[in-house]
Amino acid sequence: MKSVVTRAVVLSLALVIPTAAALAQDDQVAQGENVFKKCKVCHQVGDGAANKVGPILNNLFGRVAGTEEGFKYSDAMVAKGQDGLIWTPEILVEYLEKPRDFVPGTKMAFAGLADIADREAVAAYLLTFSPDYVPAEGDAAMAEGDAATTEGDAASQ
Repeated sequence: MKSVVTRAVVLSLALVIPTAAALAQDDQVAQGENVFKKCKVCHQVGDGAANKVGPILNNLFGRVAGTEEGFKYSDAMVAKGQDGLIWTPEILVEYLEKPRDFVPGTKMAFAGLADIADREAVAAYLLTFSPDYVPAEGDAAMAEGDAATTEGDAASQ
């Protein structure tokens, strides 16, 4: 009898835990959408997005930095891409803290986001616009464990 109860509890938890994680991720994406309002001055996402002062951020993750077609990047961002910078949620979170420190010479005038929760939320939000992004093997831990706290690709200016 104890085994049946244990199985029922385990099964119940297996159903509840993913739901809680999904809800947490939904909250983070909503937070990211709110924080992204600061970015909309220069960047667009979604259907009909176009390059503005900054490049569109659809399909940012997995993209080589400085390569969005139709956007004129700084030489510094192009060089970062040529050196192998590929946007991942983790890289974006790091970049958004202080873009000019991350890529000296970038055209991006935005000072950055000090709060890591805000940066992770923006990454989570932008990840929703990178439906084909598959994390590299080294990024798997983030994709599995930190998905509720991080996800996206940064303004490749």
